[in-house]
Amino acid sequence: MTGEIGPELLRYFQRRIGSDAPDLVAEVMVTVWRKRALLPLEHEHARMWCFGIARNLLRNYSRGEQRRSELSRALRATVSVTDVELDSEEAVAIRDLIYQLGPDLAEVVTLTHWEGFSLAEIARLQGVPAATVRGRYRRARLALLAALSTDVAPTLL
Repeated sequence: MTGEIGPELLRYFQRRIGSDAPDLVAEVMVTVWRKRALLPLEHEHARMWCFGIARNLLRNYSRGEQRRSELSRALRATVSVTDVELDSEEAVAIRDLIYQLGPDLAEVVTLTHWEGFSLAEIARLQGVPAATVRGRYRRARLALLAALSTDVAPTLL
């Protein structure tokens, strides 16, 4: 049954929401599988039951999209261009150096210096031993110090 209705559900969602359609079809299939004991035996009733699930998921999806859109509009209204600080050339250069470190080292540096987390908190957040985070932070500092000029580096790190 679900193999037969999958393409129909996909077309149903594609006509209404476009690119997120496969995700909603998957959600319908999961719901059908979870509630398979309630699946009507007669083919046409089962088809209608599946489309009922699809309709409910589509309504939930639409409400979620509307909430995200309203939140986005509200955030744009509260943040003016003057609230955003433009980065200096030096800040942009340092940010570029940080992102050249590699994802693990860059994440430790940014979580420490930009988000204010301690190394122990970062270890818990990443689910790794604190010694691993300390090692990453040390390697990142050494790499950044090597990349920066000696007269600027001590004041930045």
